Amino acid sequence: MVTGDTSQVAATAHHWSGREARLLRHALRLSVRSFASYLGVAARTVAKWESGGASTVPRPDTQAILDTALSRAGADARNRFEMLLRQPDEGAVAPVTGYDYDAWADDLDRTLACLGRQEFPLARTLLDRWLRRFHPNSNDTRGMHLYGRSLRLLGEVLQDQGVIHGPASAEHTYRKALRVFTELGTPRRVAQIELKLVVLEEMAGRLETAARHYESLTADERLSDHDRTRARLWIGTALSKRGFNEPATRHIVPAIQDFETMEEPEDWSIAHQKLALAHRGAGDLSAAGHAIDVALNHRVNDTPLQKVRLDTAHAHILLSDRATAAGGLTILDRCARISTKYGLLHQLRSIDGIRRAFERQA
Repeated sequence: MVTGDTSQVAATAHHWSGREARLLRHALRLSVRSFASYLGVAARTVAKWESGGASTVPRPDTQAILDTALSRAGADARNRFEMLLRQPDEGAVAPVTGYDYDAWADDLDRTLACLGRQEFPLARTLLDRWLRRFHPNSNDTRGMHLYGRSLRLLGEVLQDQGVIHGPASAEHTYRKALRVFTELGTPRRVAQIELKLVVLEEMAGRLETAARHYESLTADERLSDHDRTRARLWIGTALSKRGFNEPATRHIVPAIQDFETMEEPEDWSIAHQKLALAHRGAGDLSAAGHAIDVALNHRVNDTPLQKVRLDTAHAHILLSDRATAAGGLTILDRCARISTKYGLLHQLRSIDGIRRAFERQA
């Protein structure tokens, strides 16, 4: 950690915000991680300052550390710092420099955490601050890689919110990411985006097309075994939604076995949820009840989105039997409240469709 006596600090005492901390880092020509190590703080702390900009004020003890860092800087670095301070702050539209890439990568890690908690506004803020300021340049491989990852994560945010089509949709964003990864020559990432686009086809109700595309991806060597198994599971999902429930189980059951072999408990649980819905569609409520119990009792990721998906499937099965329909409606109402709270529009549409189908049969 940077240290120094109080007289030296007092000589350079400065009001520090995230903006000034970023400018000092640039003046010292350090990466986020190197600057954090120089100060003796965590890299995520520096990334947090910089993402907050002028509105983020470090704690008093950290302000003293920054004072000391400035006082210890060489004359050239201090001159650069003073020059940067006098320049207008371009904020979110400032072009990214190489020194920002560690902070960008840290923000993508934070975005992943936000996605898991369905904190969509914060995820959008973290992504937009980079997507707005970065100018795609095919000679900047690292920047383009981070840009493609940011587009993919933005697509996932929009997909989870149910914004599937249109100029500011998951589909549009994934296709931009697809072009970036194609240009970078990263076939696995290209195939992963292609798989995401097929999921959107399924979500939009183009089930026959989705099943056919999933089928082709199950044998795609660009994908990992895990992703190919997911594609096989989703063939079963698309077939089940079309009413082909017995053929659906012939895809879902092997996927369950593969997820167990791979030690993927989350996907294993989700696959039992899909199996439960296929059994329900085939009219075998006993098998459906057993499969959904397995999924409920072995849930791994209890995020709002996964909770809604699993509980909606449970409610759908309960609504298929008059003896348990009241419990199904109660669960469905709870799922609707959670979906509204977190802005899960696709889930709300599914819940509404299940409820209307039940009312028609009543």
